[in-house]
Amino acid sequence: MIKCLKCFKKIDGKATGIFAAGVLFGTAGIKILSSKDAKKVYTSCTATVLRAKKCVLDVAGNIQENAEDIYAGAKQINEDRAAAEEEYLDEEAEAKAE
Repeated sequence: MIKCLKCFKKIDGKATGIFAAGVLFGTAGIKILSSKDAKKVYTSCTATVLRAKKCVLDVAGNIQENAEDIYAGAKQINEDRAAAEEEYLDEEAEAKAE
């Protein structure tokens, strides 16, 4: 029996207490996180995130549409400019030929 008591002396009380407290808080935390009130908070937060996601996607869609319009306008400007330059070069060539 004395040998058994020597075994208990080797146990670190501080570490054992910290472990026990961790288990207790972990168990209590699981109970708190799975409560009905916590689920209401999770649901509310998820709904908020979904609304924010929709808002961000709407803004991104508008930006993409505007970028496409800008790109199409820039292409048209370059095509008009190239046509005007070609017309100018043709007129200049005709003037030299005469």
